[in-house]
Amino acid sequence: MYNFISRYMNKITMEDINNFALKKNIYLSENELTFTFEFVKKNWNQILSNPNMLNIDRYKNIYSEENFNKIKILFNEYYSKYHKFL
Repeated sequence: MYNFISRYMNKITMEDINNFALKKNIYLSENELTFTFEFVKKNWNQILSNPNMLNIDRYKNIYSEENFNKIKILFNEYYSKYHKFL
């Protein structure tokens, strides 16, 4: 499973991130999108290894209030569904 995720993450694009956000009604600014893409590319492995280490509130100032609230809800939703598999 790790190899599958690794291959996907190596190929992920900024457009992939933006399309996912748009499907979740999150409209990221250019700066928000760039930060999100770079953060995901750099930290995905550590987050999968230890999802509890991610303190999403540390990034509140990066996003608009509306986007941050939506992202936090989305993160919590996905974490509650999938943390057992990590």
